[in-house]
Amino acid sequence: MYEMVRSVNLWHTVVLPPTKVKEMTTEMSTRLAKGRTRKNDPERVQADIMRVATQEFSEKGLSGARIDEIAEKTRTSKRMIYYYFKDKETLYLKALERSYQQVRQQEEALDLDHLEPVEALTRLVAFTFEHHLNSPDFIRMVMIENIHHGRFIEQSDLIQTLNAGAVNELEKVYQRGVDAGVFRPNLEAIELHWLISALSFFNVSNRYTFSRIFSWDQSAPENQQRLASHVVEMVLRYVLKKPGHSDPAI
Repeated sequence: MYEMVRSVNLWHTVVLPPTKVKEMTTEMSTRLAKGRTRKNDPERVQADIMRVATQEFSEKGLSGARIDEIAEKTRTSKRMIYYYFKDKETLYLKALERSYQQVRQQEEALDLDHLEPVEALTRLVAFTFEHHLNSPDFIRMVMIENIHHGRFIEQSDLIQTLNAGAVNELEKVYQRGVDAGVFRPNLEAIELHWLISALSFFNVSNRYTFSRIFSWDQSAPENQQRLASHVVEMVLRYVLKKPGHSDPAI
């Protein structure tokens, strides 16, 4: 309140250009709005911080991202970021958890339990390919975490639980297919998950180098459509039981 009175007094004694008055008024309104947001909607503030932090970490890595820059791009302050998240490493871990949580939530929405095994696996593979294609921030976050040798993922019980759940769901689809006689037996769900992830991940992580090395526009819509079909077909060919052929134990 003192600052506001002092500013009013200054306006009476010093003639300021209209543009400067407008700038000062706008700045004060912004500060007041930020204060109201922090006070009245902490969940919204934290979500905004997480959104911007994910972008910053995915583009600049853990070492390159700056809390100052994250604060500038959000509706909050550097002090409030530290209040909610303690330090930069904690914020990075929470952003990483959020990235995995979002993909797993979307997988759950596929409702695979109500589909026939082949259709369920097809939908899961197609979803994974499309999700990774449309989520470059997620891919970069995973790549950055690999630079850190998975040190932060190892600290997160949430990520461990989320990914174990994803493999369990795939195991259920696979086992239903084996029981129905359409999938060959003795495959490991974790290896099947690795195959799906690898094919979908490489499509985004290496698209620029691959396109330039081979002078091929990998990102062109028609090429992406073909690649998506190829990935689904490769996974199904690996899993489907061939009629008239016995499968050796693995």
